[in-house]
Amino acid sequence: MASAELEALFKKHAHDGTRLVQALHDLQQMRGWLPPDDLASLAQGLGLTLAQVQSTASFYSFFYTRPVGEYRILFSDNITDRMLGSEALMQRLCEALWVEPGHVSEDGLVSVDRTSCTGLCEQGPALLVNGWPMGRVDAARIDAIAQAVRTRLPLDQWPRAWFEIESPIHRRDWLLSTTPPAGAAVEAALARSPEAQLQAVIDSGLRGRGGAGFATGQKWQACRAAESTTRYVVCNADEGEPGTFKDRVLLSTHFDDVIDGMCVAAWVLGARQGFLYLRAEYRHLLAPLQDRLAERRAQGLLGAGAFGGRLDFDVDIHLGAGAYICGEESALIESLEGKPGKPRIRPPFPVTHGYRGQPTVVNNVETFAWVARIALDGAEACRARGTPQSAGTKVLSISGDVARPGVYEIPFGMTVREVLALCGGEGAAAVTTAGAAGPCLAAHEFDRQIAFEDVPTGGSIMVFGPERDLFDLARNVAHFFAHESCGFCTPCRVGTAVNARLLDKLDRHHGSPYDLQEMGRMHRLMQGASHCGLGNTASLLLHDLQVKFPEAFTRRLHSTDYEPAFDLDAALSQARWMTGRDDPGAHLGDNLSAHLGQPWPTGAAPSAPESEPT
Repeated sequence: MASAELEALFKKHAHDGTRLVQALHDLQQMRGWLPPDDLASLAQGLGLTLAQVQSTASFYSFFYTRPVGEYRILFSDNITDRMLGSEALMQRLCEALWVEPGHVSEDGLVSVDRTSCTGLCEQGPALLVNGWPMGRVDAARIDAIAQAVRTRLPLDQWPRAWFEIESPIHRRDWLLSTTPPAGAAVEAALARSPEAQLQAVIDSGLRGRGGAGFATGQKWQACRAAESTTRYVVCNADEGEPGTFKDRVLLSTHFDDVIDGMCVAAWVLGARQGFLYLRAEYRHLLAPLQDRLAERRAQGLLGAGAFGGRLDFDVDIHLGAGAYICGEESALIESLEGKPGKPRIRPPFPVTHGYRGQPTVVNNVETFAWVARIALDGAEACRARGTPQSAGTKVLSISGDVARPGVYEIPFGMTVREVLALCGGEGAAAVTTAGAAGPCLAAHEFDRQIAFEDVPTGGSIMVFGPERDLFDLARNVAHFFAHESCGFCTPCRVGTAVNARLLDKLDRHHGSPYDLQEMGRMHRLMQGASHCGLGNTASLLLHDLQVKFPEAFTRRLHSTDYEPAFDLDAALSQARWMTGRDDPGAHLGDNLSAHLGQPWPTGAAPSAPESEPT
């Protein structure tokens, strides 16, 4: 029988299985992890099978089905954090706390590990402590953290300054230059018919700001045309692309614009319910955002009978759980429904069969902020900026080897070179413009334009100086995708793992030209056969780096012929570490050949098995 606190949890989530991800968050907050008995009770309380609950709990990296430390410290593993020394800082903390990365200390006090980009790239190295973010970490801070953990200082007694997160905006244009009164954009939309407001969005030329660049008005039009009396509006705030943090800043500084944009969409579509899907790494924003939604309801700017009874529309915030794939709209909808975030087979598309099988519009945080400005200022204000094919401005997250990392709003059509001049990155040797899932531009390409028709971007700009080894970027990206692949389709599941293993082999200087050719084969296979956009783009950056910076790879080649992928001697390294041995008898491969004929060290000779194996 479920305990009283579990019964309260079931009641909070209305015994609704689609609330499973949120219920798992609450359960983990109560227990510190997800015990098997509680998962069984949760299945019964939400009307699900145990297999469904276990499948969802095991899919997301921020859910723990085994005990973790009382203090859970996760270092951001983005390449920009590594460039700032995150690996050395993690090792320093592990040595101070006597714990291995990826493990729990013997006393259960602390666990230390890496996690994918935490969205704090402009203030790295960054980490999370029990989900709370900390930026600009240095050796002194690491020593202070170790002391706080050793003395079991409660997290709410740690210095508040450690957890202060900045929102630096270095260049503002039309979107960020002003903050209109909350609800003003919705009032402007309500003064028009839904059809007229839709036409304004179409006429503005607004395209999705999450990266894909699909025409926003066209998406809304398809949703309106779908046969249903129930429609949903979803804001994708799961910006998991490495190097991206502009949505975090928008939510912190222009949240009312985002909600106003969702309300305008609801007016156009006839939707009554909306969801904002917030990535787990931004959990620190959850309470203030929920408080602001409550204030809007009290002000008549959200909820039933809002805006003098002219709009019935409310917004719930759903918290993600650490899955990059949930940035894909159908995977996000699966997660909203309490399932593992695996992309759906399309068609049908979410605009006709989305949340709970109903027509659903999914747009990015920045896109909804733009919708509010178009409702307020008209389509012409958007068309007046940018290029004919890329109207308006783009908000960029810039990090890496620049003097002034942070958020920059630029008009579409600005060149990469001009962007680098703004942020103090004039000496760059390479720039990525789409996080881990897009191209890498070399210096001779810096006169290309930031625009959908030339250099499209979701907002992640990472800059690399001439002193950087771009092989490190390739290896970091390969491991990122090997970890983040949902595993649904073979090309992506296997291809990302093969790429990571091949780059590890090259890193050990055991690679050959054959391995580079194999990476090219994986690139072609994944692009043509993967189920979703993750697999189709997972090798783009690796391929670009090989083509434009071949020396980063060729200087690591060991042989001009084939080299085996499995290193027998390296496979025994863990055993040597555990036994404290490093004598000739503890080695295989070339080392074994070199020592043939030498006597086995005392006690090291292998004994024959007692009987023949069967």
